[in-house]
Amino acid sequence: MQARLIRRDLRRAAQKWRYRRLNLYSLPVFFANSFPKSGTHLLTQVLQGFTLLGPAVNSGLPAIVSYQGDSGRALTVKEVLTGLQRLRPGDIAYGHLHALPEVVSYLSQEGFATYFLIRDPRDVVVSHVHYVTDMASRHAHHKFYLQELQNFDQRLRTSILGRPDSQAPFPDIGARFRPYLGWLGRRDVLVLRYEELVHDREGALARIVGFAVSRGFSLNCERERAVDKLRGGIQPQKSPTFRRGETGGWRDHFNAEHKEIFKEVAGDLLIRLGYEREVDW
Repeated sequence: MQARLIRRDLRRAAQKWRYRRLNLYSLPVFFANSFPKSGTHLLTQVLQGFTLLGPAVNSGLPAIVSYQGDSGRALTVKEVLTGLQRLRPGDIAYGHLHALPEVVSYLSQEGFATYFLIRDPRDVVVSHVHYVTDMASRHAHHKFYLQELQNFDQRLRTSILGRPDSQAPFPDIGARFRPYLGWLGRRDVLVLRYEELVHDREGALARIVGFAVSRGFSLNCERERAVDKLRGGIQPQKSPTFRRGETGGWRDHFNAEHKEIFKEVAGDLLIRLGYEREVDW
């Protein structure tokens, strides 16, 4: 961590020199928050485009999370806030944080531009299977997915229903997502859909820029030019967890049983998030 902080400070010094007519300390902290496997790295790449628009800085700090992926341990509120308190004006950071009152209060305060990214939870569980099985060898459930479950259908079923018998907490997809719902409906947090970033990229990027300005970021160019610069920084193939980046791919993987068990544990979630109008889909 100390080495990361030193490298962050060197990047900050370089940005101060590059944009010496602008005040780094007047910038907001840019924070990309999401439910895991919702396109976090895509949003982070977008936010890193602000380094081309002013003295913003890629913090290079690790994700700030509510649960550790390799152990499944829940972090305390104090641990989460300690991670957030390392951030400085102009830093660009990311994480997966529940909407706990203390965390919401911290990330909603003046001086923060907090973005919350959501994705169709059905696509999330499909992505989760590929991630835990093929990409995350240190994940708490990697060995179980790889060695105990025999095929993709069994793994997808587990990603939907969770593992109630596991020592590492892993509830069903509905229960896993509900602690994030408190981020919705807030004026001081911009909620984005992954699907927007894929299919309406211009509109999504314009909203991202507009929100940053409303939170204290001063543009050094026209907004259209700012959108172009953010778009230019998107390189999903550079994400260590990028696979296909598609939307609606769940339809190729869900069988009748998957649909029924998903409706049982998270049918209301799809309606709450606006991905379905009724449970019968």
